[in-house]
Amino acid sequence: MMLTVERRFKCNGYTTGRLLVDGVRFCDTLEDADRGLTDDMTLDEIKAKKIKSVTAIPTGVYKVTLNVKSPRFGNKQFYHNVCRGKLPRLLDVKGFEGVLIHCGNTAKDTDGCILVGENKVKGQVVNSQATFRRLYPVLRKAWDAGEAITMEVR
Repeated sequence: MMLTVERRFKCNGYTTGRLLVDGVRFCDTLEDADRGLTDDMTLDEIKAKKIKSVTAIPTGVYKVTLNVKSPRFGNKQFYHNVCRGKLPRLLDVKGFEGVLIHCGNTAKDTDGCILVGENKVKGQVVNSQATFRRLYPVLRKAWDAGEAITMEVR
């Protein structure tokens, strides 16, 4: 399965985009500010540009896993009910750790992660929990079938 985040609007403090699942638009996304990081950069170059908790991850292609319980969200009731606390996690993101796809509404909720929802309010996504509830079973079905899940951020 190929997930694609197409960053559309790079604004001061946040970045909005679209999430495609196997080339088909699924929902909108919200991330921290895009500071021009790419996976081609060295770790030192990324560290020089990254501002902790307010910088979007580098563009690039990442493997996604569904089998790591989130230390931050794993025990929250919503995530326990939807995914047993095992949120979609991007692997090997240079300069970042624990990058998840999760719920939230503003860039303050991202901390480098990718929020899913509907971009109906400038600089925000709404209906995030409902969107995550729709997305997770799609990912889980592919995961349970042994299909690799990959995300390209561009």
